[in-house]
Amino acid sequence: MTVAAVNRIDRLFEDRSRKRFIPFITVGDPTLEATYQLAHAMVEAGADLIELGIPYSDPLADGPTIQRASQRALANNISIIDALQLVKRLRDSGMEASLVLFSYFNPVLQYGVERFFADLATYGADGVVIPDLPIEENGPAVEAAKKNGIHVISLVAPTSESRIQTIGEQATGFLYCVSSLGVTGARASLREDLSDFLSRVKASTKVPTAVGFGISTPEQVKAVAPHTDGVIVGSAIVLEIERHEEQLRDPAQSEEAVAKIKTFVQQLASALQ
Repeated sequence: MTVAAVNRIDRLFEDRSRKRFIPFITVGDPTLEATYQLAHAMVEAGADLIELGIPYSDPLADGPTIQRASQRALANNISIIDALQLVKRLRDSGMEASLVLFSYFNPVLQYGVERFFADLATYGADGVVIPDLPIEENGPAVEAAKKNGIHVISLVAPTSESRIQTIGEQATGFLYCVSSLGVTGARASLREDLSDFLSRVKASTKVPTAVGFGISTPEQVKAVAPHTDGVIVGSAIVLEIERHEEQLRDPAQSEEAVAKIKTFVQQLASALQ
């Protein structure tokens, strides 16, 4: 296995003047084929990096929308190996966008930490978000990631100055800024002190920042854009997928459903331009 000379995430954020759009979808929701088609559609719609969620039975950081997506994917018996094979299929089809897996730590532990990071590199992923792995305990994962040229993306929430500083100093790839405390999910409004939090995070780190959790409309994307390098939208897109679940499962209707979701993603991504 050869480690890529420069990680795609590092290349992506070389030009900080352009804001990056990062959608999240759950692998295998409602089918693996739908996820493959949607990933391509989202890149065409303006996505710079795609977060691919590995379904888990006890997703503590996720709100009801992504929990339901996880249940739909688990009903298809989706596992880490399916997510890795999806990444490989996307790379084999010519996709150059950055691909980051989102997984709770238990599946990674069961798969084997060393093996997981070696396979991320082999199959063509660029990074991983592990929301329930605190920085105090991530040493072995970070070590294995470094060995394979993979970024472990840290999450930082509105918390104490010293905590933000510690996370910011250790961050690699980009720093995932949690816009609001609690679980993922679309919210009607964003915190009033969000820009203050984001400027504190920026001051703590050399890596780019991307903000997520609760961003669901083009207006919200536009509002946070001046304060960050990237914007992450998850639940709002997953909700659109849920609305079109039946069509996405039906080969005769899936193309039309993918086109509708692509339009929705386009509206979000274009709010950054």
